[in-house]
Amino acid sequence: MEGAPSGAKRERFGSRLGFILISAGCAIGLGNVWRFPYITGEYGGAAFVLMYLVFLVILGLPVMVMEFAVGRASQKSAAQAFDTLQPSRKWHWFSWWGYIGCMVLMMFYTTVGGWMLSFVVKMATGAFNGLDSAGVGAVFNDMLANPTELVGWMLVVIVLGFLVCSLGLQKGVERITKVMMVCLLGIMLVLVVRAVTLPGGMAGLEFYLIPDFGKLFAGATPAEQWATFGDAVFAAMGQAFFTLSLGISAMEIFGSYIGKERSLTGEALRICGLDTAVALMAGLIIFPACFAFAVEPGSGPGLVFVTLPSVFAQMPLGQLWGALFFVFMSFAALSTIIAVFENLISWSMDKWGWSRRTAVARTALIVTVLSLPCALGFNVLAGVQIPAIGDIQSIEDFIVSNNLLPLGSLLYVLFCVTKSGWGWDNFLAEADTGTGARFPAWAKPWLKFGIPVLILVIFVMGYVPKFAVWLGMA
Repeated sequence: MEGAPSGAKRERFGSRLGFILISAGCAIGLGNVWRFPYITGEYGGAAFVLMYLVFLVILGLPVMVMEFAVGRASQKSAAQAFDTLQPSRKWHWFSWWGYIGCMVLMMFYTTVGGWMLSFVVKMATGAFNGLDSAGVGAVFNDMLANPTELVGWMLVVIVLGFLVCSLGLQKGVERITKVMMVCLLGIMLVLVVRAVTLPGGMAGLEFYLIPDFGKLFAGATPAEQWATFGDAVFAAMGQAFFTLSLGISAMEIFGSYIGKERSLTGEALRICGLDTAVALMAGLIIFPACFAFAVEPGSGPGLVFVTLPSVFAQMPLGQLWGALFFVFMSFAALSTIIAVFENLISWSMDKWGWSRRTAVARTALIVTVLSLPCALGFNVLAGVQIPAIGDIQSIEDFIVSNNLLPLGSLLYVLFCVTKSGWGWDNFLAEADTGTGARFPAWAKPWLKFGIPVLILVIFVMGYVPKFAVWLGMA
């Protein structure tokens, strides 16, 4: 028989702080501390940050409130939430969306999390001492070319994540994630102080914190300038959206673990604020360090794994600061991995009535098997490529980031604002239950028309450069 046993009591967070830190931990991932700084560098610094914050409020925040509302009203994971709130079962198929999305996300995120742990060890043992960017790049490429090393670190990440989840919601996920998040924030503060006090670091702060809107319109001709601005707008929209991992029910589950004491808009504001603070603090570490050592801050994804280790190597006590930086990066990755593992486990428990122990064992096996192609995609399976997308990791990332996240978020919006779904009145009543900020009732037209249009723009724009290559136009 499908579903959790009727007598099973729903697990609960032990504290409000636990809910906020775990939800923020799920949102705070490599997108904050890896993608955000290099995109900010690429589009000119502070002016881009302001644009990002606008889109975070008008796009990301409402969808987060919707996921929390679906979870809290149903008291179920996505496996049963939509049937509970809309008994006609018109939305029954959507229950699988979150499971598939979280699973595909973990298929590559476990490998990247393994990179972070590997770099903690490499940095702490002095593997980068005396190396320039080219030397660090060679170490990174050697790691990618070694299937044993990549699979080994991937397995370490999987074991750590499921070990935490096996201890239960309060004793495992909540207790350990709270410690990791507090340590993450503490390490960040130490690194910020070190970075901003570097000789020459003030130039990085100026670049990062003083808006220069002219940089959003870089180009020799008006057409090039508007093209640059369009790219920056799309990047800001996408970053504000993707940083919160919305659309695959990653946040929905945490709504099902909380009570009715606080309004969901107020809680979502706090979580978005913490998520944004970590992203901004990552910039306070990276930009002063880059400017202090004359490194290009818009140097792409290689910024973290190639550029920064060579920067740390030039600092006094650089081995210590570099190791701390990658401990912080590892905590950011592991907080997301533990949260998504909890999603997969809870979904399985609700859907098939498994005990937590059974759900942990079976889900760990599935995740391990499905994670292997990504770890092997840089070496044994390096020939597996899709034009305009890339290797296996890029393919899996594209499936989640360009498809499941935006379309899933669109479906959450439609579920919460249309009569064929849960409906606006039901959503608003749930969002406003408890003390705290109220969801703006006047925003219904924006949610019904504006957000879907923005999401569709993100979705279509993600495909435009791909189609250009596939059709031989680029």
